Amino acid sequence: MADDEKQTRDDFADAVNMTASQLEDWLDSDESKEVGQKSSGASESTGHESGRHIVRILRKKQGDYTDDDHAHMRKVVGYVARHIEQRPSGDVEDTRWRYSLMNWGHDPLK
Repeated sequence: MADDEKQTRDDFADAVNMTASQLEDWLDSDESKEVGQKSSGASESTGHESGRHIVRILRKKQGDYTDDDHAHMRKVVGYVARHIEQRPSGDVEDTRWRYSLMNWGHDPLK
């Protein structure tokens, strides 16, 4: 299990290229709150909620990661990999595509 967890941490570190502070500042922006899918009755999108969990993970020591943290890391890695494949053509700086990725801790312009 330790090898799987290390691979998960490595993949997560590759996928998430924003610091906890950068992500937290981003999540406070209007642009961040305007993108993503919301579950029925939810006030927050799935990606925005994910971003808050990513901030908590980034602020923890590796030894304090829970099974839920590792599961979320795998979810983030999968989401980022799938979403990158859907990159629209042209300038993506002010696109919902980029904003959605940023909610998941990945800024494709970095």
